[in-house]
Amino acid sequence: MTDLNKEAISILNDLIETSKDGQEGFKSCAEDVKDALLKNFFVQRSADCAKAAAELQAQVRALGGEPETSTSVAADLHRRWVDVKSMFTGKDDEAILNEAERGEDHALKAYNDAIKKINEHNLVGIRDLVERQLHGVQRNHDQVKAYRNDARAKS
Repeated sequence: MTDLNKEAISILNDLIETSKDGQEGFKSCAEDVKDALLKNFFVQRSADCAKAAAELQAQVRALGGEPETSTSVAADLHRRWVDVKSMFTGKDDEAILNEAERGEDHALKAYNDAIKKINEHNLVGIRDLVERQLHGVQRNHDQVKAYRNDARAKS
């Protein structure tokens, strides 16, 4: 396996972890929100993240690597912290949307960092996939932010 393949696999595995984090984060949000529209939105975004992770895993296999299968430790700890915090402050939809936006900020950073690495190493074979998924992450972020702004305006 070439060094470029190893670098591409490393980048993709980091994004798999990010996608798995999003899948679990959106799933948790769907379980906690009260608004039916938001619940449906979070369920769909969780499914989209699962699909993104599967695409990335297939690409890792195509490059001869072993794909990541789990979420990150940091995201697991963050979800636990949100659960503990919500026991004291409650889980209103605005608070859930705030945490979802925080997660999407992290995902955007991860994907933008990946694009930089891809460009630095000229990894053209994975650029289209990662750029396409980056657009989905940006869409998720913008939608979460719009829902959060609506919730804030109502409170």
